Amino acid sequence: MLEQHKISFIKFMVKSKVLTFGDFTTKSGRKTPFFINTGLYTTGMQMYQLGQFYADAIAYNNFIGKSNKIVLFGPAYKGIPLVVTTAISLREMNVEICYNRKEVKDHGEGGNLIGYKLKDGDDIIIVEDVTTAGTSVRESMQLLKSAANVNVKGLVVSVDRMEKGQTDKSALTELSEEFGISTIAIVNLDEIVECLYNKPIDGQIIINDEIKSRIDEYRSLYGAK
Repeated sequence: MLEQHKISFIKFMVKSKVLTFGDFTTKSGRKTPFFINTGLYTTGMQMYQLGQFYADAIAYNNFIGKSNKIVLFGPAYKGIPLVVTTAISLREMNVEICYNRKEVKDHGEGGNLIGYKLKDGDDIIIVEDVTTAGTSVRESMQLLKSAANVNVKGLVVSVDRMEKGQTDKSALTELSEEFGISTIAIVNLDEIVECLYNKPIDGQIIINDEIKSRIDEYRSLYGAK
């Protein structure tokens, strides 16, 4: 049975119009019947709730554990508000935040990292929206390791699309194996389908038989093994 916190998050995405179904194209060029756009969280209340969901996922999976301090890293651009609201929700724990700019700044403080100054031995959790191919996470790993000899402990995303990355394995599995880190998603695609298929949200069916069929077809093409 699907846990209540997962059901709440899925309904939250639907009501925020962040999770939608139709005809979309991913960054990798794949035609997809569903899309998750965390850029559509636009209100203070939505951002507050989102931070709570991320913080609960981090706490539930014991990502912080016995570390004296955790640095939350948010990849530009969508990772920046995510890492800020998550840190606020974890304010009673010893967390720092760090994020990057897309281009290196050659004046002022310089560089392309903003916030906490990374030091050797720091424990890092990367906070992302959705990982499809894992490209941005690999870029983040390179950036973090070039700044200091840090320990990237994990990656947390909102949704696991459960599709192939660079191999037949999912992007999250590939990243976990490649970098030796823990990877978690608040929910995955199977849980979204279980929650929404022919079940109304505010009187509306979000995933009907036709959309479910298209999701199944997409999974047969791109689903991780």
